[in-house]
Amino acid sequence: MKTSSKESAANVTGVTGEELRNVISDALMAHGASSGSAAVQAENLLEAELRGHASHGIRRLTVLIQRMRAGLIESDAEPELDWVAPSVLRVDGKRGFGPVVAYRAIDEAVARANETGIAMAAISNSSHIGMLAPYVESIARRGQIAVLLTTSEALVHAWGGRGATVGTNPIGIAVPTTGEPLVLDMSTASVSMGKILDYAATGRALPIGWAVDSLGDPTRVAAEAVGGAISPFGGPKGYALGIALEAMVGTITATAFGTDVVGTLDSTLPATKGDLLICISLERLGLTGMLPLLTAYLEEVRGTGVNGVVDIPGDRARRARDRNVADGIQVNDKVWSLALKYKEEASNND
Repeated sequence: MKTSSKESAANVTGVTGEELRNVISDALMAHGASSGSAAVQAENLLEAELRGHASHGIRRLTVLIQRMRAGLIESDAEPELDWVAPSVLRVDGKRGFGPVVAYRAIDEAVARANETGIAMAAISNSSHIGMLAPYVESIARRGQIAVLLTTSEALVHAWGGRGATVGTNPIGIAVPTTGEPLVLDMSTASVSMGKILDYAATGRALPIGWAVDSLGDPTRVAAEAVGGAISPFGGPKGYALGIALEAMVGTITATAFGTDVVGTLDSTLPATKGDLLICISLERLGLTGMLPLLTAYLEEVRGTGVNGVVDIPGDRARRARDRNVADGIQVNDKVWSLALKYKEEASNND
């Protein structure tokens, strides 16, 4: 795909989704992943790009490959599944790709929720799962409400505190409707570290309120934010929600807390974060009759816009996805060149 003059000035390259998927998959296979595992991981990064979240897209490929080289990701690991209670699944990811482990847990939890009404999967020893929306949306399209929580490295400062002591701890929630599901994917931080790194790579100034420097002073310089801390969204409320989720996820998954959580941004340490998945079957609970009411309510909310239609969580990402599927994805030149280099390593290994 050709790049416009405007895109060239912005140092980006236009690629199709298929091109991006193939490059990522080939790069991963060049470093030992099977075609199946590589395809699942590649699809996860592609979905982030399609939905307008480059911070969780192909930019993450380098860390994945570095972790594979260091033996910190077992690309074809078989997760260990243990139903410790009728509705509670414990998953040891065996250092596998995060998306591969997560979708295995989803399949098990969705099937069990169809029997019991609700099922929970507590996942540990698994790699970074990336953007949460694709996971919960896939569950909602199977007729279930989904909640997905994950912890991260301590990147956020406590409200009134100094230094990074709390994870960004994102939340994914999806609820089915008679049309498109409601899909929430948000961090309890003002922004993800991936987006901070994206701003640093492109030389853009951070919006006010996103981060502080190492002294705890607000900064708009992305490089200073990397050495400082991200601010919680909504001030004390975001901080309270973030630390409460960290306490819950860390306890239930028997994983680390705070500064002991490592292994998703670095390429030297085993991942110690946890993922907590909850699936609720509306059919099993006899609640599918609520879906028309919910759909009507969401349409009512959409119609309350002062200057246009109000978005429901998931609407904007779907529009971005449709646009990027039709027009192509804009990828940072340096990021794309590095990905092509990894793909060339695949050719050299043939």
